[in-house]
Parts: sequence; C-alpha cells; structure tokens
Amino acid sequence: MSYTEADVSAAQAAMGKYRQEFDGEVAAALAVVGLSAERALKEVQLRDDLIRVARRSGASLRQLADASGLGRKTVTAIVQGEPGTVATGTEADTSH
Repeated sequence: MSYTEADVSAAQAAMGKYRQEFDGEVAAALAVVGLSAERALKEVQLRDDLIRVARRSGASLRQLADASGLGRKTVTAIVQGEPGTVATGTEADTSH
C-alpha cells in the first residue's frame, strides 16, 4: 500500500491533535485514544441514524431496544432526536 504526502500529513495532524506536549508512549497512547473516540462517535451516529430508519420502517421500540442492546428509554430518545446527532440517554439494558 502506498500513501501520498497529503495522506501522511493528514494522519500526522490528526495524531498531533491528541498528543499534546507529550512524547513517546504517552503521546502514542493519547493519539490512539483520541482517534478511537472519534471513530466511536461516528459509529454511534451511524447506529442512531439506522435506528431512526428502522423505526420509520415499522420496527417497534422494543424490537429496536433488543436489537441494539439499548434500553427503551434510550431508543425513544434516539428516535425523537435529529439525524446526525447522538442521543444523550445512557441507560444500559440490564434485562438479559
């Protein structure tokens, strides 16, 4: 696989955002945590958008809660939210 200078510069800028004033292992760990958090946020936004689509397609709140592993209150908050946003409900499904 080959990378362009622009690819390398973009990766360095993304990592630099999280490295702060640290070097070595701490800087690398901070970069990994920061980049992972960005990716996790994107995944949650995608999940929430897909929950909204499934609801509009006829899925019940219970079905969505079961499929997602979220509680019904959280699913309700997601369904009522705007696309591209993340619901603030944080309840975990403890019924299993």
